[in-house]
Amino acid sequence: MRLFDLIPAQFRIAAICLLLVMLAGGSASLAWTVQGWRFGQQLERQARHQADTLNEMAQASASLQRTEQDKRLALERRLQSKDETHHKELTNEQTKQARLRDRLATADLRLSVVLAATETSCSSSMPTTTATGRVVHGTARVQLDPAHAQRIIGITDAGDQGLIALRACQAYAKEVSTPK
Repeated sequence: MRLFDLIPAQFRIAAICLLLVMLAGGSASLAWTVQGWRFGQQLERQARHQADTLNEMAQASASLQRTEQDKRLALERRLQSKDETHHKELTNEQTKQARLRDRLATADLRLSVVLAATETSCSSSMPTTTATGRVVHGTARVQLDPAHAQRIIGITDAGDQGLIALRACQAYAKEVSTPK
């Protein structure tokens, strides 16, 4: 006797349908599980590939950042040395100006200017009056008042400082604008 004969006749169709549904459901469940495993493996491969790509990008970015930082540090060192050089020049110029002002103040040094050539009745190159202690026969000169000399020195001091600052600015602009 077969198992199929043990099922009452009115339930045989329902049993066959149930058996077919169980068979279809089992195969669908099995296919679902196998597809899940395959999809999981694909996701794992894709995640590993993405992690490797991100790691390579991070390493490239870090090396680029190190390179740029090294360039910036080298530029800062060059600018620092140029700044020290220009500061030294400025300090030396200020020291020279201060010495010159001191010499003018103590009357150790006198500034003089050349007088404009004027027509005189005699066209001799010899001066009409001779200065004591001088044998040089040149153009006539007049000594400046010490206060005027101090103002002139102050003006030239400011001009010298301006020129030094201008050279420093030009060197900085050239250093920053030229690619290395």
